Amino acid sequence: MRGQENALRNAGKKWAIITLAGVIFITPVLGSGVPIIERLAPVSVAHAAASSVQKLGEEIITSGAVLMKYQYTSTTGTKSLANVIRVDLSNKHVKLDVMTGQGNQFTTRQSTGGMAKEYGAVAALNGDFFNTSREGAPIGGQVTSGVLMSTPSELKGMYAFAVTKDGRPIVDEFAFSGSVTAENGASFPLAGMNKTAYNPEGTGSSYSHVDAAYIYTSAWKAVERPQNSSTTPTEVLVKDGVVVEISDRAGLPTSVPEGSYILRTHGQAATFVRNNLAVGQTLKTDYALVSKTTGQKLDPLSLQMMIGGHSILVNDGKASSFSRDVSSLGGSRARSAVGYSKDGRYAYLVAAERNDNSPGMTLAQLQDFMVKVGVWKGVNLDGGGSTTMVNRPLAETSTQLTFHTEYGTTQRSIVNALGVFSTAPQGTLKGLKVSGSNTLLIGQTGSYQLKGYDTYYNPIEAGSITPTWKSSNGNLTVSGQAIKGVKPGTATLTAVSGSASASMQVKVLGADDITALTSTVSSAPLKAGTKVSVPVTAVTSSGQSLEVPSSALKWEFIGFKGSVSDGQLTVSSVNSGTKVGYAIARYDGFSTVIILSAAGESTWEDFEKVNYPIAFTTNVSGVTGTAKVEKGSGNRSDSNVLKLTYDMTAGLGQKVYAYAQLNGTTGKTIPAQATSMTLDVEGDNSLNWLRAELRDNNGKTVYVDLAKAIDWTGWKTLQIDLTGYNIAFPAEMKRMYVVNVEEGQDERALTGSVAFDNIRFTMPSLSSNEGLPTGKAVMTIGQKSMMVNGSKVAIDSAPVLRGGTTYVPIRHVLDVFGGQASWNKDAQRVSVLRGAVLLDLTVGKKEYVMNGKRHSAAVAPVIIGGRTLVPLRLVSEQLGMNVKWDKKTKTVTIES
Repeated sequence: MRGQENALRNAGKKWAIITLAGVIFITPVLGSGVPIIERLAPVSVAHAAASSVQKLGEEIITSGAVLMKYQYTSTTGTKSLANVIRVDLSNKHVKLDVMTGQGNQFTTRQSTGGMAKEYGAVAALNGDFFNTSREGAPIGGQVTSGVLMSTPSELKGMYAFAVTKDGRPIVDEFAFSGSVTAENGASFPLAGMNKTAYNPEGTGSSYSHVDAAYIYTSAWKAVERPQNSSTTPTEVLVKDGVVVEISDRAGLPTSVPEGSYILRTHGQAATFVRNNLAVGQTLKTDYALVSKTTGQKLDPLSLQMMIGGHSILVNDGKASSFSRDVSSLGGSRARSAVGYSKDGRYAYLVAAERNDNSPGMTLAQLQDFMVKVGVWKGVNLDGGGSTTMVNRPLAETSTQLTFHTEYGTTQRSIVNALGVFSTAPQGTLKGLKVSGSNTLLIGQTGSYQLKGYDTYYNPIEAGSITPTWKSSNGNLTVSGQAIKGVKPGTATLTAVSGSASASMQVKVLGADDITALTSTVSSAPLKAGTKVSVPVTAVTSSGQSLEVPSSALKWEFIGFKGSVSDGQLTVSSVNSGTKVGYAIARYDGFSTVIILSAAGESTWEDFEKVNYPIAFTTNVSGVTGTAKVEKGSGNRSDSNVLKLTYDMTAGLGQKVYAYAQLNGTTGKTIPAQATSMTLDVEGDNSLNWLRAELRDNNGKTVYVDLAKAIDWTGWKTLQIDLTGYNIAFPAEMKRMYVVNVEEGQDERALTGSVAFDNIRFTMPSLSSNEGLPTGKAVMTIGQKSMMVNGSKVAIDSAPVLRGGTTYVPIRHVLDVFGGQASWNKDAQRVSVLRGAVLLDLTVGKKEYVMNGKRHSAAVAPVIIGGRTLVPLRLVSEQLGMNVKWDKKTKTVTIES
């Protein structure tokens, strides 16, 4: 078709990105300074009674693009969060386009946020499916800024989303039709453009590149075109429609030059080249996309953009039958999709969250949600761990994560993404907004600015405005331009400049807003003169990690005299007879503890002198691999490592494990209570799950997460907190292994290798449990006595049975098994120390804090008759004791 030769010459060029300069202008805005389209009070969307959608709010991104947040309630009552970017395709000041890896080239990958930054998008959503074990190119077709970059693969039921240059949206299943014609008139069909090797469906061939001709443009960065194709290529370099070079039975040893393309052939296609092409002759191309539903041809040059997807989800405003098998996409996951409204005016970029705040959605739930928010026709995009949405907040110059991904703040590197771009000219100042964090810790000083946005809701310089700041209450203090958190609670921070003002809500975080409090060290030597750096980090309920100001921490030292200054703990002297000391840091009452003892971190295995067998095992017949000690790579070339290789191809469609089994079925002993584990791991970026399996002293199997996703290459040190696993030591390390679960399996590599080295354990229990009493205690409900190692001992308060839970004063347990407890009347908090554990429990709260981490419980401490009673089983087991209940005799047996 006309213009295709020029399109081929330009296919690899970087497309122009509009950047905006700023000017100054001011008009009033509502509320916090953020313009709203409608009130942000929750609004119910009309729907069937079985499930519901509630709008939580919306915010303008730029002229023509709005971010909307929803809560979806399923038929079972499960509540999930979803985000929709609605783009007005009739607005000339906004457009959709597809961003590609790095430098607008395939065989490179980049995060969604990274692409938004590189290409200047104001918002973005992750894009097409891709084979994680291949070079990095989309499975579907792609058009960027009117240029065909990739053609659809020969796979059934794979739909795509496109927008024509006149703003008309399309969701359809496309095929590719094309040919090359030699100067002598001979022609040969084209199989596609810029494709990785894959297994076609319905073509009669199991190999995509056998007997086939493909075009590769400068949008394909790699020299090999493609990898692992099971074919030997004959390649032709073409520039300006003229054959420049022919390489028979070998690939050209170069990337595709700008303004040229390489015709990559094999078999019958290579024979066509030998018989019909020569250097200096012309070669013409002709190609089109073909709708599989209508049979009509579509000139790629008529499109502004196109991005490939998977199954169609919504058709004619109703949930559609899946156009392709979706069994590998099952379960509740993070989800991504794109679609358009019935009148074709709006495009909807949809992302369902799966994180600490949301359980994700099934595909059926995603369909239901899309219908309810107005999608007329829509297609599934790559989801799960790839699901990522970013948006630029009003008046800001860069995008941020709209929500946490399945990996927290980590964004997966992918091959392409759907970007939202502002094409508006520079406007005049429309309003001001307070820019800065909406949360502060106690003692933290925040940086806040007054920023402007223009008539197109794009950022603009607000000039050298130095506002006057005001706080609505004493939760914040203001000193000039410094804003400091003082006490927990929410305050309205207002910036005033002349007659203009803007406000935002700032929350000073208290103990209830914290889920974890950690120091860089969990143990230290107990001796005078010890100095150790102890910066403390708080993890908020939203998953944000913040360094806690020293002024916000209150330290308590047990067993020694010491101090903390500028983040450094110094031991001045050790109390006589003390074997274990505790440095307790509290942020608004929330605690973390550093245990000081004679023991520190010790190397458990460095694989230099292994005297026990190591073997590869798996749970699926046909899965292969190796597990053996060998010399490492890189900077480990002079030392031994344990290397685990795996090929899980035979286990496709089911959960697969690849184990490095230690010492047969026995395992290797971890001799004493360990609070943390540190090890070096060489990753393979497979995105598989990395775990360890232990068997504890009670025979219980414990699975320890080493990494939720192996998302790195090269060596990396992992630190694992073991205090929350309730492991009874000594324990056996049985095996370390890679897991590829069935759910979302298409996103992870089936083959790879990882290596392990320098496994260390911090075992303060070598001394912290030394001297703690052992034995057996038996308590009976209602009796003010207990049997301790066979002897009767009087107690001043009988155990109480309430709601199936036994409650006792904790002092009775500690008197027998060692430890100490304290009571904070103001906070209604019981703090218990025993061995390597600090446990905080609060009356009436079904949550407790253990060694710096918040945990949920089924029951809470109570006050009965003026005495504070704690749940016996909960406390005893967390302190390392075993508890048994005899219903007939109403007795509780505690052993340690």
